[in-house]
Amino acid sequence: MSNLSATAVACANIALIKYWGNKNDALRIPENGSISFNLDSLFTQTKVSFAQEFSSDQLLINGKPADPAALIRVETFLDIIRNLAGKRMFAKVESENNFPIGTGIASSASSFAALSLSASIAIGLDLSEKDLSRLARRGSGSACRSIPAGYVEWYPGKSDEDSYAESIAPANYWNLMDLVVVVSQEHKKVGSTEGHKLACSSPFQKIRIENSPERLSVIRNAIRRKDFQALADMVEKDSNMMHAVMMTSSPSLLYWQPTTIAIMHAVQEWRRSGIPVCYTLDAGPNVHVITTKDYYKLIHEKLSELAGISQVYSSKVGGKAHLIE
Repeated sequence: MSNLSATAVACANIALIKYWGNKNDALRIPENGSISFNLDSLFTQTKVSFAQEFSSDQLLINGKPADPAALIRVETFLDIIRNLAGKRMFAKVESENNFPIGTGIASSASSFAALSLSASIAIGLDLSEKDLSRLARRGSGSACRSIPAGYVEWYPGKSDEDSYAESIAPANYWNLMDLVVVVSQEHKKVGSTEGHKLACSSPFQKIRIENSPERLSVIRNAIRRKDFQALADMVEKDSNMMHAVMMTSSPSLLYWQPTTIAIMHAVQEWRRSGIPVCYTLDAGPNVHVITTKDYYKLIHEKLSELAGISQVYSSKVGGKAHLIE
């Protein structure tokens, strides 16, 4: 069998300033810019093999055939890559995650970042980091942020050409840690792709978009100065704003569970006691608790005393999407 294959690894990421809502759903051009950092220990490894002998695309996730909706999404994305390369070959995609998918821990970000790199290399494309980020965005908006290394900003842009992400600080710039507190491993009833389409139905979305440049500036400067207090205040505010939009959209998206709220209260209490710690949530009930390496063990112990938590993943800041042998 004549085939072309490549394997890539990409990290999940956690947004400090959130992406929620698109100017263009088809191209996933966001309403506002966002800033995130990659999660070194939460990743997707994806092998893509193109072959003339394949009669259709195949998708395996964690060793099992994917459901039809996931396959269609990947087929559509592979069509973009095939068009770029000018080649008409089907592919076998084998994707492995080392964390639960569909629960609000950015599995689509790491998945489409890894798929972008492995599929583009396998089919013979040699894309710059910027163009790879643009490509990943077409599969999952936040995937564009999992292409570059470390602390990453996604410029919203106005078109396919100028909406991309780039690194604003390397992974080792600041010793932040993220503890991903898993409250529920159930698949979300409404995924992020559908959720983005509902954002404009909330009366709060307009004001959230309008003052996003100010929030981005605060976080950019907080990272530059390694100012945890400034980071914490704005990260929590931005997360709460996104969830306020979700809760007030039609239909309403209420992801929080009692344990979610208990963790948020606990984190704010710990910060008032002088510990550098804050929370943020993506589209789901699970809570990302951010602290520094010096306080990581203490926070881990404190979290273990709370009820209703099924698992805690911990991660330092991660590097860029990369190929493996």
